[in-house]
Amino acid sequence: MIDVADVVDRARYPLDAPGSPRWVEVVEGAREELRARGATVLRDVVRPALRDRLRAEGDAVAPEAHTAVARVNVYNTDPDPTLSADHPASVVLSRRNAFVARDHIPAGHLIQRLYADPGLHALLAACFELPAVHPLADPYSGLTLNVVAPGDDHPWHFDTNEIAVSLLTRAPEAGGTFEYCPGIRAPGAENLAAVRAVLDGDRAPVAHLDLRPGDLQLFRGRFALHRVTTVRGSTPRHTAILAYSDRPGVVGSPTRTRQLFGRVAPAHLAGAAARGDALLD
Repeated sequence: MIDVADVVDRARYPLDAPGSPRWVEVVEGAREELRARGATVLRDVVRPALRDRLRAEGDAVAPEAHTAVARVNVYNTDPDPTLSADHPASVVLSRRNAFVARDHIPAGHLIQRLYADPGLHALLAACFELPAVHPLADPYSGLTLNVVAPGDDHPWHFDTNEIAVSLLTRAPEAGGTFEYCPGIRAPGAENLAAVRAVLDGDRAPVAHLDLRPGDLQLFRGRFALHRVTTVRGSTPRHTAILAYSDRPGVVGSPTRTRQLFGRVAPAHLAGAAARGDALLD
């Protein structure tokens, strides 16, 4: 089984040397961009020589993706007939991207090795200015492969998590651009008019990231509206989503898990029972 030291160029990203000059340089650069723009890209975290393997491993598990067209809004909330027609949550969007659950990704795959590495956890925590980050205890959503087929997209939305970490494993021939509106809302300031304007086509607040396979994207998606544009050409877009939390033991709800993966595990039902969730389906 390949070691993480062979996956990551330790001269560029010294995961085993926190506090070293290069480690500090990476952290300070990421913090500056996250503060200013809510996103940053760590280039070539996976060695370029391993890009073919990264793509092939994604291709191997992509057929396991759960595909279901979902009618959603930017907040991923249930329809609310009491809202006005011009409220952003009243705009219904179609989510057509698919997810491969973690239990379908072999332990030897590069993204599994990277996801579990304590050195990466320390680097991410430092970049996000958190005491620590913890891999999700969720057996499905802790690590997923997001598959966007040609002709599909991932519509505008906000994340429920404060932080998001992703790794492009296959780039499409065209399209599939990550677009986002940094800081379009804030705690206590939903800025509904600006959010609705973007949904109606306003491009003024929209930025984008140029991503390549092997690049690690760090993003604050809870307050930044974002999407992946329509994939064009004949090949899909694959992105590994590495899910972390600032607290250990996080497991998703049964309802959300079934929406994304079409199934639930005992861990989801146990977590719901422990939280006192009313719905355990």
